[in-house]
Amino acid sequence: MKQSDEAHAPSSFDDSPIAREIADLSARRRALESQKVEFSGRTRVFTISNQKGGVGKTTTAVNIAAALVSVGARVLVIDLDPQGNASTALGVAHNAETPSVYDVLIDEFPLADIVQTSPESPNLLCAPSTIHLAGAEIELVSQVAREHRLRGALIDYLAIEDNHLDFVIIDCPPSLGLLTINAFTAAEEVMIPIQCEYYALEGLSQLLGSVKMIQKHLNPGLHVSTILLTMYDGRTRLAQQVADEVRSHFEHEVLETVIPRSVRVSEAPSFGQTVIAYDGQSAGAIAYREAAVEIVARDTTKKGGS
Repeated sequence: MKQSDEAHAPSSFDDSPIAREIADLSARRRALESQKVEFSGRTRVFTISNQKGGVGKTTTAVNIAAALVSVGARVLVIDLDPQGNASTALGVAHNAETPSVYDVLIDEFPLADIVQTSPESPNLLCAPSTIHLAGAEIELVSQVAREHRLRGALIDYLAIEDNHLDFVIIDCPPSLGLLTINAFTAAEEVMIPIQCEYYALEGLSQLLGSVKMIQKHLNPGLHVSTILLTMYDGRTRLAQQVADEVRSHFEHEVLETVIPRSVRVSEAPSFGQTVIAYDGQSAGAIAYREAAVEIVARDTTKKGGS
């Protein structure tokens, strides 16, 4: 009887929740390593937006950017949030004396003059934010073509042959001011991170209304292409209910990949890193890489779309 119990012990351990999770992560890592990722050759410009705070907007911006780089893309992150959290997470300097997006928007600096390379990868670039950007909303009011400042600077930057990018990711403030309008005007795609918690869809109708306004008056090509479910806790029924509700409203926009709640994802910015660099084998890092592969595969141009 004792021998029988011992014989069954390993299989019992192998079937434990921790063992199943480890096996699942290993299988997902292997699948990512065998995945062939092809880029269309054009530059896709995303703005990451959600007017509801605390949904993981900046976390999504920097980790999706790093994940895209990890599968072979060249990516520029434009930090339009005066708090500068994206700049911090990418490990680039953004003190008050640093040339920044403020200089591009207000003094018409070329974007190439402020772009820095993240220590994480030569293919991960950042146009940093500084504290000066906090005053840009007011200063932009009197500027000519105030809504198109970022768009013009980005077009000029991409026109330089050596500056080819596969993706531009714009991280903007949670409010709909001139900084966010500049982001919407410069982008072609909107990515919305939605937290898998109560009131997840709160404020979303306001954001979609803002997108329609920009489409009508400033940027007809702008569209919501991607919705990413974040802070997902598979142990709770609420998370699954929220995910189902979002998918029922946005069947074609929601990625299959969900980003789990993760200590590693939360810790990474305090080390000036994305989770891809901080712990690339963690569940959060794997999920962001899976989301990146899915975003590349959904390129409408490659599918024959507009």
